[in-house]
Amino acid sequence: MRDVLGDLLDWWRADQPVAMATVVGTWHSAPRPPGAAMLVGPDGTAVGSVSGGCVEAAVYDLGLAVTESGAPRLARYGVSDDDAFEVGLTCGGTIEIFVERVDRASYPELDQVAEAIAAGRPVAVATLVRGDADRLGRRLVVWPDRVAGGLGSRRLDDAVTDDVRGMVAAGRTGPLRYGSDGERLGDELTVFVASFTPPPRMIVFGAIDFAAALARTGDFLGYRVTVCDARPVFATARRFPGAEVVVDWPHRYLTGEIDAGRVDPRTVVCVLTHDPKFDVPALRVALGHPFAYVGAMGSRRTHTDRVARLRAEGVSPEQLARLASPIGLDLGARTPEETAVSIAAEIIGARWGGTGHRLSELDGSIHENLDRY
Repeated sequence: MRDVLGDLLDWWRADQPVAMATVVGTWHSAPRPPGAAMLVGPDGTAVGSVSGGCVEAAVYDLGLAVTESGAPRLARYGVSDDDAFEVGLTCGGTIEIFVERVDRASYPELDQVAEAIAAGRPVAVATLVRGDADRLGRRLVVWPDRVAGGLGSRRLDDAVTDDVRGMVAAGRTGPLRYGSDGERLGDELTVFVASFTPPPRMIVFGAIDFAAALARTGDFLGYRVTVCDARPVFATARRFPGAEVVVDWPHRYLTGEIDAGRVDPRTVVCVLTHDPKFDVPALRVALGHPFAYVGAMGSRRTHTDRVARLRAEGVSPEQLARLASPIGLDLGARTPEETAVSIAAEIIGARWGGTGHRLSELDGSIHENLDRY
């Protein structure tokens, strides 16, 4: 919903009904992830995408019908590759899409949700997408300290609230299943949770030209990028436009961010300092925290020396196994920009469980690790 929120909010404020279609389940080579959204506006405008163009026409027609009737619908699109073109999902995957009418009466909390997203405050919207027809489309909005709306059952609301807050903390979007009254062992009801959290952090240590290229790449991927170096002559906003620039010793800065709760398990740390007095203390702190990715630049000789120093500092074998060093994938990169792509590719692979191999040399689903439900 984040990508279409501006248009949705404009129509909502004008009290004009809109159909909102949201991807709530994917299997195999689905082109868009859960949470992707498309709007059918009151003037017939289509905004956003749920399939990269594969089934938008069918979803558009369904959106018009839902806007007219007000009754939400759950639709599934997907067939085998052999007859995909006939149905429209040309990638051959399967997606499940929930289509609902949105207006001021049906979604009174939308402005509060939009305000939280704009301010970078965590919030999640839990919508009942499968189960009891009388409760279909009901939603519960969950903030860290309060809730609004409801799913038709106090017990269900309490269970969903607890589970959703855990999902928000992890930055996770996806379905939850419950019994008819919120029993966690049941599966009569499916609640789709759309989490909206502040962007994940990318912390780059070492104010060098490779860091500048990586900062630009990290920003492109949606990270909030911080470049930190203890040398003020190199750590300047002019050298790293668009990134937060901090002059401090890397290990001291990282310890402060951890203690202040300004990092989370989605955070990635890239150590590009090339100097043991900077990188060893920083890596010792980073590897002691459950970050999504910790990588360090350097030659294999540098890596061997660095590992020995980290062992001497008490870093465990399990922690050292998490270190991506030398940093990046083997792409034959030479320039700072190419190296940044190599590092970004390794970060993406670590996030989704990718192998880093050429897709043309692999069998099976391209997006196997994105399957939902």
